[in-house]
Amino acid sequence: MTDMSSQELWDELYSEQDHVWSGAPNHALTVEVADLAPGRALDVGCGEGADAVWLARRGWAVTGVDPSTVALGRARRQGADARVDVDWRHGVLADLDLPGAGFDLVSAFYAVLPRETDPVPRLVSLVAPGGTLLVVHHDMVGDGHGHGDHEHGDPVDEPDPRFDHEALVMPDEVAAALGDGWTVHGPELRDRVIDGGRGGHHVRDVVVRAVRRA
Repeated sequence: MTDMSSQELWDELYSEQDHVWSGAPNHALTVEVADLAPGRALDVGCGEGADAVWLARRGWAVTGVDPSTVALGRARRQGADARVDVDWRHGVLADLDLPGAGFDLVSAFYAVLPRETDPVPRLVSLVAPGGTLLVVHHDMVGDGHGHGDHEHGDPVDEPDPRFDHEALVMPDEVAAALGDGWTVHGPELRDRVIDGGRGGHHVRDVVVRAVRRA
C-alpha cells in the first residue's frame, strides 16, 4: 500500500512540474478568514505556500507544514519574494512537535489525512479556545476522480493511482467527530473558484468551519 504521507511520494509529485498549484490562495480560505482577527495560524499541507503567504501578509503568525522538501523550497521562495516570515516545517501532522491549543486558526485544504493515523483528535488538539478549524476538500462524489469535462466531451484522465481517497478523512467526517465544545458550520458544498494549477478539474468543494468554544 502506498504511503500517501511519504516525502518520496510528494517530492515525486512536485518534481513533475515547475509549479503544481496556481500560486493564488484558495478562494474558500479568503472567504472564511475575512472576518477573523489575525492570530496564530497553522497551514496543514501548505504545499508551495500560497495560503500561508496570503495569511502572513494579512498579519497572521503562520506555521506551514508539508511532507515535501520540494514544495517547501518553493514555499520559502514565495515567502521571501513577498517579504513575510513563515515558520516552514517539514513533516506530517502526526509526527511534528506542535503546541497544544497553540493556534487560532488550523487550516487543512485538500490535506492528506489518512484514516489510519486518526487525524481528527490531533487537529482538534491544536486549536486554541475560541479558535477556528477550517477543513476543505474536493467534492469527490460529485466531481469524480478524473480530469476533464464529462458534460462537454473533454477527455477524462484516469485517477492518480498513487492516491486512495477512500482511505482519507474528509470534511464531513471531521464535522461528525467534533463534540459539544464546537460550533460547526457545514459540511457545505460550494462551487470552487480556481485559476489554473493541478486539480483545476474539480469544480466543487466541501467546506467545514468549526469554532472551538472558549
